[in-house]
Amino acid sequence: MSTLLVKNANLIVTMDDHRSEILNGGLFCRDGFIEQVGATNDLPSQADEVLDLSGHIVLPGLINTHHHFYQTLTRVVPAAQDVNLFHWLKTLYPIWARMNPEDIFISTKTALAELALSGCTTASDHLYLFPNGSRLDDEIAAAQEMGMRVHASRGSMSLGESKGGLPPDSVVDTEEHILKDSVRLIERYHDPKPGSMVQIVLAPCSPFSVTGELMKESAKVARQYGVHLHTHLAETKDEEVFCEEKFGYRPVAYMQSVDWVGNDVWFAHSVHIQPEEIQVYVREGCGVAHCPSSNMRLASGIAPVWEYLQAGVKLGLGVDGSASNDGSHMLAEARQMLMLARVRAGVMGASLSQDGAPPILTARQALEAATLGGAAVLGRTDIGSLQAGKCADFVAFDLRQLDYAGGLHDPVAALLFCNPTKVSYNYVAGKAVVREGQFVNLNLEKHIERHNQAAKRLVLGE
Repeated sequence: MSTLLVKNANLIVTMDDHRSEILNGGLFCRDGFIEQVGATNDLPSQADEVLDLSGHIVLPGLINTHHHFYQTLTRVVPAAQDVNLFHWLKTLYPIWARMNPEDIFISTKTALAELALSGCTTASDHLYLFPNGSRLDDEIAAAQEMGMRVHASRGSMSLGESKGGLPPDSVVDTEEHILKDSVRLIERYHDPKPGSMVQIVLAPCSPFSVTGELMKESAKVARQYGVHLHTHLAETKDEEVFCEEKFGYRPVAYMQSVDWVGNDVWFAHSVHIQPEEIQVYVREGCGVAHCPSSNMRLASGIAPVWEYLQAGVKLGLGVDGSASNDGSHMLAEARQMLMLARVRAGVMGASLSQDGAPPILTARQALEAATLGGAAVLGRTDIGSLQAGKCADFVAFDLRQLDYAGGLHDPVAALLFCNPTKVSYNYVAGKAVVREGQFVNLNLEKHIERHNQAAKRLVLGE
């Protein structure tokens, strides 16, 4: 039995049912779970580990609902800088085809390190190509060494160019092998219990890279084993045209036709969505991973975030791959969500509310999407807030930094309105991943050197 006491935090942002914010607060945790949350004076005074967070704001660990870890190896590739999604993919597919198991391992650590420093404790990754013996196991091993929670998606591509798909045949796989490997991964790694560190997700890549039959069979396997389903959907106008021409449906209707709606499904992006399709999400319980930076980077459009929230759609945040965002900063992504939603409100000429203010997103709403929203999208009730019985996943930002000077009238809002910073502390299951701004289980300098060598070899084909 190990205990942890967090005390003297300037502010604890609980994200509990009442959205309580506790001045001079703290947490008391035992064996990776929270036992008490409250004012420091109301908590036990001793523990195996005592963490004094004077001068800090403490939040639930942020939850990333969509990423492609391997793409940290192919940031800002010149030929892919100024193109839309389909051309971007066509440029990068041949480079990704050179990856090996070590590349998957290295890039996972890089992405998780970035996420950890930005306040993330749980990340869902979508790995959908497995060249040269690469496996999802390589990613899971790296995450276990880092000490972070992952929802590792067994992605897949089976519809190559020769069959009318977008990816080259060199990076697609047979559907028989995809399904067999999906079962292997679930049986070996998936842990549905509260506090689990690894959960498996089945995630055929997109409507333009897999067949309808694989979508249906993946859904059957997922529901047999009780795991979640994830894919890209309605990201671009190109995808909309592809679905209508190849399947005779708009993207959401196509998902309905292949049994891909339900509270066990979430979609990345969902930018080009009509009002009646939002109601499908609400009625069926589908979630959305909003990826604002990626959508801006690839000129994909602006997702109807306000409409999602008003309708009651489960909405989380995703940094997306580091070749379409070029960074993995969760706090920055929450800020991007806030700002982009406000741009859309202005562009759309949204109707005024009763008090005369436009219906624009607030800082706390964006932060809620990055915590509770992400937990709901991933189907987890044990993370996303700081409450008794939930996982001891929390992060702390030092409010005494220059970035927040003059902005402490509202420290919660300052986190998103001011320049995003890095955490001082990141704890997962009551164990430090980052302490005083430094990694506990990673020599960052050596890792960056190793990562850059792998990236150079991959991009240059050396």
